[in-house]
Amino acid sequence: MDSCRPQSQHQGGIDAARLSRREGKKRRAVRIDPSELRAEQAYRLLTGIVVPRPIAWVTILSGAGVLNLAPFSAFTFVSPKPPMLAISVGRKAGIYKDTAHNILNNEEYVVHIADSTLMNAVHESSTEHPPEVSEVEELKLQTLASERVKVPRLAAPPIAMECRFRQCLEFGETRSRLIVGEILLFHIREGLFNNGKIETEALDPIARIAGPRYVRLGDIVTLKSVFQTSKSPT
Repeated sequence: MDSCRPQSQHQGGIDAARLSRREGKKRRAVRIDPSELRAEQAYRLLTGIVVPRPIAWVTILSGAGVLNLAPFSAFTFVSPKPPMLAISVGRKAGIYKDTAHNILNNEEYVVHIADSTLMNAVHESSTEHPPEVSEVEELKLQTLASERVKVPRLAAPPIAMECRFRQCLEFGETRSRLIVGEILLFHIREGLFNNGKIETEALDPIARIAGPRYVRLGDIVTLKSVFQTSKSPT
């Protein structure tokens, strides 16, 4: 159980019903000093705050040629031209996940975007196995040959992006690694790409929230477009 408990919440914590009893009454805020949190406590807090998080489902070849697979929900794009993706890979008991070692050693990998039909497979692929065990084989997932990298891609996900390693930065006391890769080729399921954009509802992506919990798209609200300066270099 998480032992993180702000000092002001001793003896039963906040009574939410009492605080909200009077309409318009200002809610009290819980104050947390991050310097007092252990890494595990801060992780639980952040994964409940930074939500929902898209999931990078990554295939990578080990040095022995084993096709490994793992999901990462600390994931975003960092450049449109050339297109680059970033995933954050943490350490457990001072050891990095096999994915981090393999990307740095082999410099090639494939990032997939899974839809809701693959939710269980994504979750099960987070199970920790020895390096010689292929999560792809364990889950009986079909693969296809990639075109620009040696690492095979999964057949089932609606989007796959062949990537080449570009940069690695370490952050914080836990030395989490932010791994950046350039997308060499997109594979997008027919029917998802329309007029230069992805049909998000048809993609049906899944996202991560705190704990072993996932979400799908909820209501999509379309607002009027606002002017934006071109992203192309002058």
